[in-house]
Amino acid sequence: MTEANDEFLDVSLTSASPETKLAVDAVFGDAAELADQYVHHLSTTGIEWGLLGPREVPRLWERHVLNCAVVEELIPQGALVADVGSGAGLPGLALAIARPDSQFILIEPLERRVAWLDMVVEDLGLTNVDVVRARSEQVAGNLDVDIVTARAVSALKSLLPLTIPLLSGSGELLAIKGRSAPDEIVSAQKALKKYGCGQPEVLQAGADVLVEATTIVRVPVG
Repeated sequence: MTEANDEFLDVSLTSASPETKLAVDAVFGDAAELADQYVHHLSTTGIEWGLLGPREVPRLWERHVLNCAVVEELIPQGALVADVGSGAGLPGLALAIARPDSQFILIEPLERRVAWLDMVVEDLGLTNVDVVRARSEQVAGNLDVDIVTARAVSALKSLLPLTIPLLSGSGELLAIKGRSAPDEIVSAQKALKKYGCGQPEVLQAGADVLVEATTIVRVPVG
């Protein structure tokens, strides 16, 4: 048995802390079992395929899946969402599980990651997800989405050229950030003007269910 599989014994939902179970129920509701299957993939095939490091396994729920999934409270009903640089499906797959009413396009340029995402989407039976192997710049002219999400892709000033064109003049970027969010906004002022963005907001999501709320920079367009 691999180290990753050993660790998985501690991250299944049945073995999670009461606080984590409550958070999963609040965020995912009837889709909690699907979220558990996703975490199983992250802790096994996700490690084996090199999408995550083994040290991340014990904190998959709190640091990764729930941290991303709580962003769903900022997504309008029935939205079309593009997730740029999806990697291991964070936040795109976590959000798609939490929000079956919305459609998600996961944009990822690396072949191995795309193959893994396709495998997980099929295994979970998610019908509201499409995986696209491309750089965001390559598909910008072919997409017109309501929301763009991103996590751990780049600093805001570099992220704007990769994400704002996908909105076709109207919508929002929801970028999951850390404590540097206010500084990133200051550094991105020229890019914000160049791409016709409104004033960004630093928001907190999941404050009522997570020990540490998720920090998001919301950038409106149009």
